[in-house]
Amino acid sequence: MRKGRFALWTYLKRWILRVVLAIAGLWIAGIVLFSFLPVPFSAVMAERQLSAWLTGDFSYVAHSDWVGMDEISPWMPLAVIAAEDQTFPEHWGFDMASIEKAISHNERNEKRIRGASTLSQQTAKNLFLWDGRSWVRKGLEAGLTLGMEVVWTKRRILTVYLNIAEFGEGTFGVEAAAQRYFHKPASRLSASEAALLAAVLPNPIRFKANAPSGYVGQRQQWILRQMRQLGGESFLAQHELK
Repeated sequence: MRKGRFALWTYLKRWILRVVLAIAGLWIAGIVLFSFLPVPFSAVMAERQLSAWLTGDFSYVAHSDWVGMDEISPWMPLAVIAAEDQTFPEHWGFDMASIEKAISHNERNEKRIRGASTLSQQTAKNLFLWDGRSWVRKGLEAGLTLGMEVVWTKRRILTVYLNIAEFGEGTFGVEAAAQRYFHKPASRLSASEAALLAAVLPNPIRFKANAPSGYVGQRQQWILRQMRQLGGESFLAQHELK
């Protein structure tokens, strides 16, 4: 009996190891291939689509239109950097100062959890992982983030982020967002429009770019001020992100 259980456990461990290695291989291949190929869809897009189908919502379509950085208004990358990660050009995937502040804040206030994810971490999570909070996911996210920072340029990370970020229900990527909310291509977004899109990123299902709340409007104005303080388009040129 014990031999049978031991053999079964050995068999299961081998299969688990094979599955883990296969997933790791897919992630490594994805990091290499997406360093130059357009991303057809992300893990978050797939998760949203499957969730809609499982709940019987067959009208939901996770929509994205890939565009290169040259086809995106320079105000848009500047807006997301100003809003989400102002040390993006300098760090290697992690903003340690922000992480320390978030830990200190969360220890004092358990009801309002503050995150400290960089654009690189958000890109890794959106592209390869699932939604939710867990130490397992954060550990995988850290490894994928390091891999992307080694293989990809900062400009590439920013390009992928802007093409897979969720801007509203079923709307992924800046091109789809620009067409839906402003009826224009992403290349023609103004500074104000870019700041509005960046303002909804913390919770694009709750916050609406086409019906901004007072909070979203205030956040938009704060982002515009941060964009000016960073130096506007010269900031992108200085860090070769334009």
